[in-house]
Amino acid sequence: MMDWADGRACRPVFPLQISIEADSLQDHEAQHLLRTTQHALDDLNDFSAHHLRLQLSPPTNHSTAADGVSKGSDGGEVALLIRLLPGTETKADLQSYFPILDVYYTPNQIPSSSSSSSSLATYIANTLRGMFAEEQAMIAYLLSTSSAPPERSPKALAPEVAESLAKWTTRSMKYSRTYHLTFSLFTPSATPSSWDIEAALEEHVKPLLESFSSISNFTIDTQVQLYANPGVSGNILKKEDLSGFINAAEWPLSPSIGGAPTVNFIIYVGDMEVEGGGKSWLIPQWGGVVIQSDISDLRPAMLIFSNQLMSLLGAPETGSLPLRLMTLVRVRSAGLLLKASGTMGSLARLTLALPSISIPQSVAEGVHTTIEHLRKACDGLGGKEGLENAIIAEEAAEKAFFEKSMVGQVYFPDEHKVAVYMPLLGPVGVPLVMGVLKQFKAWRKRRRGGK
Repeated sequence: MMDWADGRACRPVFPLQISIEADSLQDHEAQHLLRTTQHALDDLNDFSAHHLRLQLSPPTNHSTAADGVSKGSDGGEVALLIRLLPGTETKADLQSYFPILDVYYTPNQIPSSSSSSSSLATYIANTLRGMFAEEQAMIAYLLSTSSAPPERSPKALAPEVAESLAKWTTRSMKYSRTYHLTFSLFTPSATPSSWDIEAALEEHVKPLLESFSSISNFTIDTQVQLYANPGVSGNILKKEDLSGFINAAEWPLSPSIGGAPTVNFIIYVGDMEVEGGGKSWLIPQWGGVVIQSDISDLRPAMLIFSNQLMSLLGAPETGSLPLRLMTLVRVRSAGLLLKASGTMGSLARLTLALPSISIPQSVAEGVHTTIEHLRKACDGLGGKEGLENAIIAEEAAEKAFFEKSMVGQVYFPDEHKVAVYMPLLGPVGVPLVMGVLKQFKAWRKRRRGGK
Protein backbone atom coordinates (compact mmCIF):
# COMPACT_ATOMS: atom_id res chain seq x y z
CA MET A 1 0.00 0.00 0.00
CA MET A 2 2.82 2.39 0.84
CA ASP A 3 4.43 1.60 -2.51
CA TRP A 4 1.34 3.01 -4.21
CA ALA A 5 1.24 6.05 -1.95
CA ASP A 6 4.93 6.79 -2.52
CA GLY A 7 4.64 6.39 -6.29
CA ARG A 8 6.89 3.33 -6.50
CA ALA A 9 4.23 0.82 -7.61
CA CYS A 10 3.13 2.75 -10.70
CA ARG A 11 4.89 5.10 -13.04
CA PRO A 12 2.12 7.05 -14.81
CA VAL A 13 2.87 7.10 -18.53
CA PHE A 14 0.58 8.48 -21.22
CA PRO A 15 1.61 7.20 -24.65
CA LEU A 16 -0.61 9.04 -27.13
CA GLN A 17 -0.96 7.43 -30.53
CA ILE A 18 -1.00 9.84 -33.45
CA SER A 19 -2.01 8.28 -36.75
CA ILE A 20 -0.79 9.78 -40.04
CA GLU A 21 -2.79 9.31 -43.20
CA ALA A 22 -0.53 10.01 -46.19
CA ASP A 23 -2.35 8.68 -49.25
CA SER A 24 -0.70 11.32 -51.44
CA LEU A 25 2.80 10.06 -50.62
CA GLN A 26 4.56 6.89 -51.68
CA ASP A 27 5.11 4.31 -48.98
CA HIS A 28 8.85 4.93 -48.56
CA GLU A 29 8.27 8.70 -48.46
CA ALA A 30 5.62 8.32 -45.80
CA GLN A 31 7.84 6.02 -43.71
CA HIS A 32 10.76 8.43 -43.90
CA LEU A 33 8.57 11.41 -43.00
CA LEU A 34 7.19 9.44 -40.06
CA ARG A 35 10.66 8.68 -38.69
CA THR A 36 11.87 12.24 -39.22
CA THR A 37 8.81 13.70 -37.48
CA GLN A 38 9.14 11.25 -34.58
CA HIS A 39 12.77 12.27 -34.05
CA ALA A 40 11.75 15.93 -34.08
CA LEU A 41 9.01 15.24 -31.50
CA ASP A 42 11.39 13.33 -29.23
CA ASP A 43 13.87 16.19 -29.35
CA LEU A 44 11.16 18.67 -28.31
CA ASN A 45 9.70 16.56 -25.50
CA ASP A 46 11.18 17.07 -22.02
CA PHE A 47 8.48 15.17 -20.09
CA SER A 48 8.89 11.40 -20.40
CA ALA A 49 5.52 10.58 -18.83
CA HIS A 50 3.67 12.19 -21.72
CA HIS A 51 4.92 11.31 -25.18
CA LEU A 52 3.43 11.18 -28.66
CA ARG A 53 3.91 8.06 -30.78
CA LEU A 54 3.39 8.35 -34.52
CA GLN A 55 2.14 5.58 -36.75
CA LEU A 56 0.97 5.32 -40.33
CA SER A 57 -2.74 4.91 -40.73
CA PRO A 58 -3.51 1.59 -42.46
CA PRO A 59 -5.64 1.79 -45.61
CA THR A 60 -8.52 0.01 -43.90
CA ASN A 61 -8.75 2.58 -41.10
CA HIS A 62 -9.41 5.86 -42.81
CA SER A 63 -12.56 6.69 -40.92
CA THR A 64 -13.19 7.87 -37.43
CA ALA A 65 -15.70 6.16 -35.18
CA ALA A 66 -18.97 7.86 -34.34
CA ASP A 67 -17.74 8.69 -30.84
CA GLY A 68 -14.76 10.55 -32.26
CA VAL A 69 -12.24 7.84 -31.42
CA SER A 70 -10.49 5.75 -34.05
CA LYS A 71 -8.39 2.65 -33.50
CA GLY A 72 -4.74 2.23 -34.32
CA SER A 73 -3.02 -0.72 -35.90
CA ASP A 74 -2.55 -2.34 -32.47
CA GLY A 75 -6.15 -1.76 -31.38
CA GLY A 76 -5.31 1.17 -29.10
CA GLU A 77 -7.19 4.45 -29.16
CA VAL A 78 -5.84 7.05 -31.55
CA ALA A 79 -5.64 10.49 -29.95
CA LEU A 80 -5.40 12.33 -33.25
CA LEU A 81 -5.51 11.56 -36.97
CA ILE A 82 -3.26 13.69 -39.19
CA ARG A 83 -4.24 13.86 -42.85
CA LEU A 84 -1.43 15.04 -45.12
CA LEU A 85 -2.89 16.90 -48.08
CA PRO A 86 -1.08 18.64 -50.96
CA GLY A 87 -1.65 22.40 -51.14
CA THR A 88 -0.19 25.71 -52.15
CA GLU A 89 1.02 26.66 -48.67
CA THR A 90 1.92 25.01 -45.37
CA LYS A 91 -0.90 25.23 -42.86
CA ALA A 92 -2.80 23.12 -40.34
CA ASP A 93 -6.56 22.97 -39.89
CA LEU A 94 -8.00 21.23 -36.83
CA GLN A 95 -11.57 20.02 -37.30
CA SER A 96 -14.02 21.20 -34.64
CA TYR A 97 -15.98 18.01 -34.00
CA PHE A 98 -13.54 15.24 -34.92
CA PRO A 99 -9.99 14.53 -33.71
CA ILE A 100 -8.61 15.18 -37.19
CA LEU A 101 -5.83 17.57 -38.14
CA ASP A 102 -5.49 18.41 -41.84
CA VAL A 103 -1.92 19.43 -42.68
CA TYR A 104 -1.37 21.01 -46.09
CA TYR A 105 2.10 20.92 -47.60
CA THR A 106 3.83 22.05 -50.77
CA PRO A 107 5.54 19.55 -53.12
CA ASN A 108 9.04 20.78 -52.30
CA GLN A 109 8.57 19.90 -48.61
CA ILE A 110 8.66 16.13 -49.13
CA PRO A 111 11.96 15.01 -47.53
CA SER A 112 14.34 12.93 -49.61
CA SER A 113 15.36 9.52 -48.33
CA SER A 114 18.89 10.78 -47.58
CA SER A 115 17.85 13.82 -45.53
CA SER A 116 17.85 13.62 -41.73
CA SER A 117 15.52 16.59 -41.26
CA SER A 118 12.60 18.21 -43.01
CA SER A 119 10.75 21.50 -42.76
CA LEU A 120 7.45 19.58 -42.99
CA ALA A 121 8.48 17.23 -40.17
CA THR A 122 9.52 20.19 -38.02
CA TYR A 123 6.24 21.96 -38.76
CA ILE A 124 4.18 18.90 -37.81
CA ALA A 125 6.22 18.34 -34.62
CA ASN A 126 5.85 21.95 -33.50
CA THR A 127 2.13 21.91 -34.28
CA LEU A 128 1.60 18.74 -32.23
CA ARG A 129 3.65 20.08 -29.35
CA GLY A 130 1.52 23.23 -29.26
CA MET A 131 -1.73 21.25 -29.41
CA PHE A 132 -0.84 19.00 -26.47
CA ALA A 133 1.15 21.53 -24.41
CA GLU A 134 -1.78 22.33 -22.10
CA GLU A 135 -2.51 18.66 -21.46
CA GLN A 136 1.15 17.96 -20.74
CA ALA A 137 1.25 20.86 -18.28
CA MET A 138 -1.90 19.65 -16.51
CA ILE A 139 -0.54 16.14 -16.03
CA ALA A 140 2.85 17.49 -14.98
CA TYR A 141 1.13 19.68 -12.38
CA LEU A 142 -0.80 16.73 -10.96
CA LEU A 143 2.37 14.67 -10.66
CA SER A 144 4.33 17.55 -9.14
CA THR A 145 1.72 17.99 -6.40
CA SER A 146 1.61 14.25 -5.61
CA SER A 147 3.99 12.10 -3.55
CA ALA A 148 5.82 10.77 -6.60
CA PRO A 149 9.55 10.06 -6.12
CA PRO A 150 11.85 12.97 -7.06
CA GLU A 151 13.33 11.06 -9.98
CA ARG A 152 9.86 10.69 -11.51
CA SER A 153 8.67 14.22 -10.88
CA PRO A 154 8.55 16.48 -13.95
CA LYS A 155 10.65 19.55 -14.33
CA ALA A 156 9.45 22.63 -12.50
CA LEU A 157 6.70 24.49 -14.35
CA ALA A 158 7.01 28.17 -15.14
CA PRO A 159 5.50 30.32 -12.33
CA GLU A 160 2.74 31.72 -14.56
CA VAL A 161 1.84 28.20 -15.76
CA ALA A 162 1.79 26.85 -12.20
CA GLU A 163 -0.42 29.75 -11.10
CA SER A 164 -2.84 29.13 -13.97
CA LEU A 165 -3.03 25.41 -13.14
CA ALA A 166 -3.58 26.17 -9.46
CA LYS A 167 -6.61 28.25 -10.47
CA TRP A 168 -7.73 25.35 -12.68
CA THR A 169 -7.74 22.94 -9.73
CA THR A 170 -9.54 25.49 -7.57
CA ARG A 171 -12.17 26.09 -10.24
CA SER A 172 -12.84 22.47 -11.16
CA MET A 173 -15.39 20.37 -9.34
CA LYS A 174 -14.53 17.08 -7.72
CA TYR A 175 -15.02 14.18 -10.10
CA SER A 176 -18.33 12.35 -9.89
CA ARG A 177 -19.98 9.68 -12.00
CA THR A 178 -23.14 11.82 -12.06
CA TYR A 179 -23.72 15.57 -11.91
CA HIS A 180 -27.06 17.32 -11.44
CA LEU A 181 -27.56 20.47 -13.52
CA THR A 182 -30.07 23.08 -12.38
CA PHE A 183 -31.05 25.87 -14.81
CA SER A 184 -32.83 28.73 -13.05
CA LEU A 185 -34.55 31.90 -14.27
CA PHE A 186 -34.74 34.67 -11.68
CA THR A 187 -36.65 37.88 -12.33
CA PRO A 188 -37.17 40.85 -9.97
CA SER A 189 -40.80 41.30 -11.08
CA ALA A 190 -43.78 39.20 -12.14
CA THR A 191 -42.53 38.89 -15.69
CA PRO A 192 -41.35 36.91 -17.50
CA SER A 193 -43.10 33.97 -15.91
CA SER A 194 -42.04 31.36 -18.48
CA TRP A 195 -39.14 30.59 -20.82
CA ASP A 196 -38.47 28.20 -23.66
CA ILE A 197 -35.79 26.32 -21.77
CA GLU A 198 -36.61 22.81 -22.95
CA ALA A 199 -35.97 23.63 -26.61
CA ALA A 200 -32.79 25.53 -25.73
CA LEU A 201 -31.44 22.61 -23.70
CA GLU A 202 -32.32 20.13 -26.40
CA GLU A 203 -30.52 22.13 -29.07
CA HIS A 204 -27.49 23.55 -27.28
CA VAL A 205 -26.76 21.61 -24.08
CA LYS A 206 -27.80 17.99 -24.47
CA PRO A 207 -25.49 17.31 -27.46
CA LEU A 208 -22.58 18.40 -25.26
CA LEU A 209 -23.76 16.21 -22.39
CA GLU A 210 -23.98 13.22 -24.73
CA SER A 211 -20.35 13.70 -25.68
CA PHE A 212 -19.51 13.41 -21.96
CA SER A 213 -21.20 10.00 -21.70
CA SER A 214 -17.91 8.13 -21.39
CA ILE A 215 -16.82 10.39 -18.51
CA SER A 216 -19.92 11.30 -16.48
CA ASN A 217 -23.71 11.25 -16.58
CA PHE A 218 -26.02 14.20 -16.02
CA THR A 219 -29.51 14.89 -14.74
CA ILE A 220 -31.29 18.20 -15.38
CA ASP A 221 -34.04 20.23 -13.80
CA THR A 222 -35.28 23.80 -14.35
CA GLN A 223 -37.11 26.42 -12.31
CA VAL A 224 -38.51 29.97 -12.51
CA GLN A 225 -38.51 32.31 -9.50
CA LEU A 226 -40.48 35.60 -9.56
CA TYR A 227 -39.73 38.64 -7.41
CA ALA A 228 -36.20 37.47 -6.87
CA ASN A 229 -33.84 40.22 -5.78
CA PRO A 230 -30.07 39.71 -5.86
CA GLY A 231 -27.84 40.05 -2.83
CA VAL A 232 -26.33 43.30 -4.16
CA SER A 233 -27.82 46.48 -5.60
CA GLY A 234 -26.88 48.82 -8.42
CA ASN A 235 -26.63 48.50 -12.19
CA ILE A 236 -22.82 48.30 -12.23
CA LEU A 237 -21.43 45.30 -10.37
CA LYS A 238 -17.91 45.54 -9.06
CA LYS A 239 -15.84 42.38 -9.08
CA GLU A 240 -15.90 42.23 -5.29
CA ASP A 241 -19.73 42.29 -5.45
CA LEU A 242 -20.00 39.17 -7.61
CA SER A 243 -19.55 36.79 -4.69
CA GLY A 244 -22.55 38.35 -2.96
CA PHE A 245 -24.83 38.49 -6.01
CA ILE A 246 -26.38 35.08 -5.25
CA ASN A 247 -29.10 35.62 -2.66
CA ALA A 248 -28.76 32.22 -1.04
CA ALA A 249 -31.14 33.13 1.79
CA GLU A 250 -34.12 33.73 -0.54
CA TRP A 251 -33.33 32.00 -3.82
CA PRO A 252 -34.46 28.35 -3.93
CA LEU A 253 -31.27 26.81 -5.28
CA SER A 254 -31.17 23.04 -5.42
CA PRO A 255 -28.77 21.29 -3.05
CA SER A 256 -26.93 18.14 -4.07
CA ILE A 257 -29.52 15.56 -5.06
CA GLY A 258 -28.96 11.88 -4.30
CA GLY A 259 -25.31 12.47 -3.47
CA ALA A 260 -24.55 13.87 -6.93
CA PRO A 261 -22.90 17.33 -7.00
CA THR A 262 -25.18 20.09 -8.27
CA VAL A 263 -24.06 22.62 -10.86
CA ASN A 264 -26.20 25.78 -10.84
CA PHE A 265 -26.72 27.92 -13.93
CA ILE A 266 -28.67 31.14 -13.40
CA ILE A 267 -30.16 33.63 -15.86
CA TYR A 268 -31.07 36.84 -14.10
CA VAL A 269 -33.41 39.18 -15.96
CA GLY A 270 -32.07 42.72 -15.66
CA ASP A 271 -29.88 45.47 -17.09
CA MET A 272 -26.93 45.01 -14.76
CA GLU A 273 -23.41 44.54 -16.03
CA VAL A 274 -20.04 43.81 -14.53
CA GLU A 275 -17.65 46.72 -14.13
CA GLY A 276 -15.42 46.84 -17.17
CA GLY A 277 -17.96 45.09 -19.41
CA GLY A 278 -19.49 41.65 -19.51
CA LYS A 279 -22.70 40.18 -18.18
CA SER A 280 -21.64 36.69 -17.14
CA TRP A 281 -19.22 35.10 -14.72
CA LEU A 282 -18.27 31.70 -13.39
CA ILE A 283 -18.38 30.72 -9.72
CA PRO A 284 -15.69 28.09 -8.97
CA GLN A 285 -17.04 24.65 -8.01
CA TRP A 286 -20.60 26.00 -8.03
CA GLY A 287 -21.89 27.16 -11.43
CA GLY A 288 -22.35 30.25 -13.55
CA VAL A 289 -24.47 33.41 -13.86
CA VAL A 290 -25.70 35.26 -16.95
CA ILE A 291 -27.51 38.61 -16.81
CA GLN A 292 -29.85 39.04 -19.77
CA SER A 293 -32.62 41.58 -20.25
CA ASP A 294 -34.39 39.71 -23.06
CA ILE A 295 -34.90 35.96 -22.80
CA SER A 296 -36.62 35.48 -26.15
CA ASP A 297 -33.32 34.10 -27.45
CA LEU A 298 -31.61 31.75 -24.99
CA ARG A 299 -28.87 30.64 -27.37
CA PRO A 300 -26.19 33.09 -26.10
CA ALA A 301 -26.81 32.08 -22.49
CA MET A 302 -26.73 28.36 -23.33
CA LEU A 303 -23.41 28.73 -25.15
CA ILE A 304 -21.95 30.55 -22.14
CA PHE A 305 -23.27 27.85 -19.82
CA SER A 306 -21.72 25.17 -22.04
CA ASN A 307 -18.31 26.81 -21.81
CA GLN A 308 -18.69 27.27 -18.06
CA LEU A 309 -19.63 23.61 -17.66
CA MET A 310 -16.50 22.55 -19.53
CA SER A 311 -14.40 24.70 -17.19
CA LEU A 312 -16.14 23.40 -14.07
CA LEU A 313 -15.55 19.80 -15.14
CA GLY A 314 -11.84 20.45 -15.59
CA ALA A 315 -11.55 20.38 -19.38
CA PRO A 316 -8.67 22.30 -20.99
CA GLU A 317 -9.43 25.68 -22.49
CA THR A 318 -7.90 25.13 -25.94
CA GLY A 319 -8.39 22.60 -28.72
CA SER A 320 -11.37 21.08 -30.49
CA LEU A 321 -14.17 19.45 -28.49
CA PRO A 322 -13.04 15.81 -29.07
CA LEU A 323 -9.45 16.63 -28.09
CA ARG A 324 -10.57 18.49 -24.97
CA LEU A 325 -12.74 15.55 -23.92
CA MET A 326 -9.98 13.00 -24.49
CA THR A 327 -7.59 15.21 -22.53
CA LEU A 328 -10.15 15.31 -19.73
CA VAL A 329 -10.26 11.49 -19.73
CA ARG A 330 -6.49 11.29 -19.31
CA VAL A 331 -6.31 14.04 -16.70
CA ARG A 332 -9.16 12.58 -14.66
CA SER A 333 -7.53 9.13 -14.87
CA ALA A 334 -4.28 10.52 -13.50
CA GLY A 335 -6.03 12.50 -10.78
CA LEU A 336 -8.16 9.59 -9.58
CA LEU A 337 -5.21 7.18 -9.66
CA LEU A 338 -3.10 9.54 -7.56
CA LYS A 339 -5.97 10.18 -5.16
CA ALA A 340 -6.72 6.48 -4.66
CA SER A 341 -3.00 5.79 -4.14
CA GLY A 342 -2.82 8.56 -1.55
CA THR A 343 -5.87 7.19 0.26
CA MET A 344 -4.23 3.76 0.43
CA GLY A 345 -1.16 5.38 1.96
CA SER A 346 -3.28 7.21 4.54
CA LEU A 347 -5.01 3.96 5.46
CA ALA A 348 -1.67 2.17 5.83
CA ARG A 349 -0.27 4.93 8.05
CA LEU A 350 -3.44 4.83 10.15
CA THR A 351 -3.13 1.11 10.84
CA LEU A 352 0.55 1.55 11.75
CA ALA A 353 -0.21 4.43 14.10
CA LEU A 354 -3.01 2.47 15.83
CA PRO A 355 -1.80 -1.15 16.11
CA SER A 356 -4.80 -2.09 18.25
CA ILE A 357 -7.35 -1.06 15.64
CA SER A 358 -9.32 -3.96 14.19
CA ILE A 359 -9.59 -4.23 10.41
CA PRO A 360 -13.06 -5.34 9.23
CA GLN A 361 -13.31 -7.82 6.39
CA SER A 362 -15.02 -5.21 4.23
CA VAL A 363 -11.96 -2.95 4.52
CA ALA A 364 -9.62 -5.79 3.53
CA GLU A 365 -11.79 -6.53 0.51
CA GLY A 366 -11.88 -2.81 -0.38
CA VAL A 367 -8.08 -2.62 -0.26
CA HIS A 368 -7.81 -5.70 -2.49
CA THR A 369 -10.28 -4.19 -4.99
CA THR A 370 -8.46 -0.86 -4.95
CA ILE A 371 -5.03 -2.33 -5.62
CA GLU A 372 -6.37 -4.63 -8.34
CA HIS A 373 -7.98 -1.75 -10.23
CA LEU A 374 -5.04 0.56 -9.58
CA ARG A 375 -2.84 -1.90 -11.46
CA LYS A 376 -5.32 -2.03 -14.33
CA ALA A 377 -5.64 1.76 -14.36
CA CYS A 378 -1.87 2.19 -14.39
CA ASP A 379 -1.54 -0.23 -17.31
CA GLY A 380 -4.34 1.45 -19.27
CA LEU A 381 -3.69 5.14 -18.61
CA GLY A 382 -4.78 7.33 -21.47
CA GLY A 383 -7.87 5.33 -22.48
CA LYS A 384 -11.44 5.04 -21.30
CA GLU A 385 -10.77 1.65 -19.66
CA GLY A 386 -8.06 3.28 -17.60
CA LEU A 387 -10.52 5.94 -16.45
CA GLU A 388 -13.12 3.33 -15.48
CA ASN A 389 -10.58 1.36 -13.44
CA ALA A 390 -9.35 4.54 -11.77
CA ILE A 391 -12.94 5.43 -10.83
CA ILE A 392 -13.52 1.99 -9.28
CA ALA A 393 -10.21 2.17 -7.40
CA GLU A 394 -10.96 5.64 -6.00
CA GLU A 395 -14.47 4.66 -4.90
CA ALA A 396 -13.23 1.46 -3.21
CA ALA A 397 -10.39 3.33 -1.48
CA GLU A 398 -12.73 6.01 -0.12
CA LYS A 399 -15.20 3.40 1.07
CA ALA A 400 -12.47 1.43 2.84
CA PHE A 401 -10.94 4.49 4.49
CA PHE A 402 -14.26 5.80 5.81
CA GLU A 403 -15.56 2.44 7.06
CA LYS A 404 -17.92 3.30 9.93
CA SER A 405 -16.53 0.80 12.42
CA MET A 406 -12.95 1.95 11.81
CA VAL A 407 -13.82 5.63 12.03
CA GLY A 408 -15.28 4.99 15.47
CA GLN A 409 -12.06 3.33 16.60
CA VAL A 410 -9.93 6.18 15.28
CA TYR A 411 -11.79 8.65 17.48
CA PHE A 412 -11.85 6.31 20.50
CA PRO A 413 -8.19 5.81 21.49
CA ASP A 414 -6.84 4.02 24.60
CA GLU A 415 -6.93 7.20 26.70
CA HIS A 416 -10.68 7.42 26.14
CA LYS A 417 -11.10 3.79 27.15
CA VAL A 418 -9.30 4.46 30.43
CA ALA A 419 -11.49 7.49 31.05
CA VAL A 420 -14.64 5.46 30.37
CA TYR A 421 -13.82 2.32 32.35
CA MET A 422 -12.01 3.89 35.35
CA PRO A 423 -15.23 5.05 37.03
CA LEU A 424 -16.55 1.51 36.72
CA LEU A 425 -13.43 -0.39 37.72
CA GLY A 426 -12.36 2.04 40.47
CA PRO A 427 -15.09 1.17 43.03
CA VAL A 428 -14.47 -2.51 42.45
CA GLY A 429 -10.69 -2.40 42.15
CA VAL A 430 -9.91 -0.36 45.29
CA PRO A 431 -11.64 -2.73 47.81
CA LEU A 432 -10.13 -5.68 45.94
CA VAL A 433 -6.60 -4.29 46.23
CA MET A 434 -7.13 -3.35 49.88
CA GLY A 435 -8.41 -6.85 50.62
CA VAL A 436 -5.36 -8.42 48.97
CA LEU A 437 -3.01 -6.21 51.01
CA LYS A 438 -4.87 -7.07 54.20
CA GLN A 439 -4.64 -10.80 53.50
CA PHE A 440 -0.92 -10.44 52.66
CA LYS A 441 -0.22 -8.68 55.95
CA ALA A 442 -2.17 -11.35 57.82
CA TRP A 443 -0.21 -14.08 56.08
CA ARG A 444 3.11 -12.46 57.00
CA LYS A 445 2.00 -12.07 60.61
CA ARG A 446 1.00 -15.76 60.83
CA ARG A 447 4.31 -16.76 59.27
CA ARG A 448 6.32 -14.78 61.80
CA GLY A 449 4.21 -16.17 64.65
CA GLY A 450 4.90 -19.72 63.47
CA LYS A 451 8.64 -19.15 63.75
